[in-house]
Amino acid sequence: MKQVRQGKISYLQPGWAQDAQVVAGFTTRNGGVSRAPFNSLNLGFNTDDPRHNVEANRSTLARAFDLQPHLLLTTRQVHGADLLVIDEPNPDLAHFQQVECDGILTNQPGILIGVLVADCYPVVFHDPLTRAAGVVHVGWRGAAARILPKAVRAMGNLFGSRPENLRAAVGPGIGAHKYEVDRPVRDAFRAADADWDAIAVEKDLGKWQLDLRACCTLQLRQAGLAAEHIEAAGECTCCHRELFFSHRRDQGHTGRQMGFVMLPI
Repeated sequence: MKQVRQGKISYLQPGWAQDAQVVAGFTTRNGGVSRAPFNSLNLGFNTDDPRHNVEANRSTLARAFDLQPHLLLTTRQVHGADLLVIDEPNPDLAHFQQVECDGILTNQPGILIGVLVADCYPVVFHDPLTRAAGVVHVGWRGAAARILPKAVRAMGNLFGSRPENLRAAVGPGIGAHKYEVDRPVRDAFRAADADWDAIAVEKDLGKWQLDLRACCTLQLRQAGLAAEHIEAAGECTCCHRELFFSHRRDQGHTGRQMGFVMLPI
């Protein structure tokens, strides 16, 4: 995964996105108009950043890909496992912005779908054969609920996508060395049979370091994706202040970056 510049923004681009001529990637915090501590490309309305700044930043992102701002779609994320499906032309996307879900799937070209993160993991999908795409927000609750295998199954049921044909990219998120969790998190994973022992290391009594990046990759492989079709960014959002917002590092007073994908027209 490499960092590329597009218009005023820079973002991390999966190798398969360039090969498939599909727009997909993960924004950095640079290239916008917001002031500290949201400097500068904050894309999240659910922050204390003035709304006009976020709207300007979203417009900058959309226009970097020659897109009108109203065709950039995010939802109201609630750390669940529900998915929004856009499977027919719909020029009015504004009413979807308040839908409570943590992933978007589509077969419609020309819509930039995205999820917002600041330590959680953004995951994007593309099926070059059925021309379908998806984007998913993965925090520990979504991981415990196995939202990624659910998204893979949904793409098969809705669009005929076969797991072995899907390409996926796991964007930057908080590294295990910075992500300590407690027993309720452990119990949620174990209750869902979500491979806790493969993704967490106990560091102290009742405290574990949780590797959400490894969890995402593991669940994608379990869902049937080929290892060579999965890319994962290695950067930790908590460690790279110059590139990424981090909820944990900045004690909640921070912006949001975006994982995004758009099918070509």
